[in-house]
Amino acid sequence: MYDDGFEKWGIHTVGGVVAPIFDVGLHCKDPIHSLSDLQGKKVRVWSRHLVDTFDALGISAQVIPQNDMYMALQTGVVDCAYYLSTVAKTVSLQEVTEYESYLHPWAAAPWIFGISERTLGRLNDTQRQALEEAGQEIWVTTRELAVDPEREALARAERESLGITILPAFSEEDVNTFVTAAWSTWKTMAESAGEEGVHYYNTVTQALSE
Repeated sequence: MYDDGFEKWGIHTVGGVVAPIFDVGLHCKDPIHSLSDLQGKKVRVWSRHLVDTFDALGISAQVIPQNDMYMALQTGVVDCAYYLSTVAKTVSLQEVTEYESYLHPWAAAPWIFGISERTLGRLNDTQRQALEEAGQEIWVTTRELAVDPEREALARAERESLGITILPAFSEEDVNTFVTAAWSTWKTMAESAGEEGVHYYNTVTQALSE
């Protein structure tokens, strides 16, 4: 899909970086580890899609920039933050929340390397091969590093040492309910984007289902 998209702009893709798989959890002031616990609470999220997903579940959510998240939690604007638990320490969530519960794994879309077709056409065969091989080498290496249970375990232990209480993870039933709402919201967004949006939605969801 990236190849198709970039091709429209005259850009040739040459590999990229596979984003690491991080834990995502709810970081809250109160002991919350279920969707029912979140009823009546205000949750910080980072995108409109997430606002609509939580709304479909009857949970209040709002987009708050990362730079304002700490203050929003400290002042009670929100009760919880939906955030990348693995790196929660880097934004000092342990100072404004006390509890954490794992919800699901998360990865960003891959970061793709691209070169304009015009520039690519000026390279000789040796240069082009070197470029392609380097891009693929980075792709393979980062893909192998993306899933790292030891990294996640060490990060979790560090958060506990900072005073965070790790609660039981959200139940499988809650996760399925959340995913169903997320996919439904995404489908609505895709349909509003037209035929191509629906095609991308179907392609990705089918691959995930398999």
